[in-house]
Amino acid sequence: MKAEPAAQRRLLDLATIDTELTRVAHRRRTLPELAEIVEVEKGLQARRDAVVKVETTLGDLDRDTRRLETEIEQVRAREERDRKLLDAGTVGAKQTVDLQHELTSLARRRGVLEDELLEVMERHEAVEMDVAYARGQLAEAEQKLAEAQGRRDAVLADLDVVETRRSDERKRLASELPGELVSLYERIRANKGAGAALLRARRCEACRLELDRIAIAELRQALSDDVVRCPECGVILVRTGESGL
Repeated sequence: MKAEPAAQRRLLDLATIDTELTRVAHRRRTLPELAEIVEVEKGLQARRDAVVKVETTLGDLDRDTRRLETEIEQVRAREERDRKLLDAGTVGAKQTVDLQHELTSLARRRGVLEDELLEVMERHEAVEMDVAYARGQLAEAEQKLAEAQGRRDAVLADLDVVETRRSDERKRLASELPGELVSLYERIRANKGAGAALLRARRCEACRLELDRIAIAELRQALSDDVVRCPECGVILVRTGESGL
């Protein structure tokens, strides 16, 4: 293939752009913020589970409190009714004895229920503290996630700017080069990862290998508009005054 030396040298500009675009793509995939976000999200789910657990326990205690308060109120209402009957003096001796026994039983029952209620209220107070702590831990995890996402978004936005600018430059540059030359460059880059490289001091800057004497002799015989390739890695070798030929 033939191509003007100036066009071949401009392949180096295209290769430089491609290298930067590759770095951008790699950076986009390997941002430390991405791994941080994954870890924070794992911790965040654990914090959410913890909040649900203690809130569920608190809800159960609320129900127990309401149940015990209702039962205590019912016992007190029964006690009040029995006392009114005794105070009215309208019941017989046997019923009076029965009412007194019932009042004694009701008092015991109310005492048991009140002790249970006190225990539940103490547990409720402790669980409320657990809920406050769990919610605080969740809020901290959410804040940490938001900060990591913010850093990620800021870096990605910068990368988007670089990628867009360099992609536009690449498109413009490729359109100015011979189509056949660009096609060859693209095929080589797809297979080798690089399409063109400078030959500097008899060394290919793509594979970093120094060419042997036979290869150097062949390159010396090639015309300036011949498109030559590295015998080691296959990329297009761009020859300049630095090539050592």
